[in-house]
Amino acid sequence: MFSSDTNKTHSNLPKPPGLPGRSGIKPTATGRAESSTANPSAASGISVIGNDLTILGEKITIISQNKLQVDGHVHGDVHGKQVVISKDGSVTGKVCAEKIEVRGGVSGSIRALTVALHDSAKVDGDIMHQTLSISEGAEFDGRVQRTKDKNDLVPVLDAEAFASQPANSTGEANHADTYNGDLSLS
Repeated sequence: MFSSDTNKTHSNLPKPPGLPGRSGIKPTATGRAESSTANPSAASGISVIGNDLTILGEKITIISQNKLQVDGHVHGDVHGKQVVISKDGSVTGKVCAEKIEVRGGVSGSIRALTVALHDSAKVDGDIMHQTLSISEGAEFDGRVQRTKDKNDLVPVLDAEAFASQPANSTGEANHADTYNGDLSLS
């Protein structure tokens, strides 16, 4: 009934079909997959944290090389080239990107070259930016600093480089000082 020859048992099983768009993937000596052909969708891909997903934990940082759409809830930091927090999405932590659009909630700091708070946005935290737009109806409680040096705002999207950044006394990577004035919106 049972065979000691496991190769014979497994050889009768059907081979799983290849994943779509993965025909050019080959394993390397390190065990990581390497593409033998360029994948144009990888350079412009969108990662989504779905509305049924909640990510919790201490010192969690999510890093996306491209666009990240947050439809669910993240309790941690979010870094990406572009970050969109949808109407039902929320982030409790720092959000860093070249461009950030907020339609949902953020409780924590926002750092980006371009920040847009849409009419359904609810932000409780400081914003460091070069360009900021706040739509009528958006709720914002925090401080704002416009910086002239865009290098202060460019997010670190390389996980190894991010992990090796020196931290200050609050645990954040060293960045420019924030503006301590108040901004009132009516």
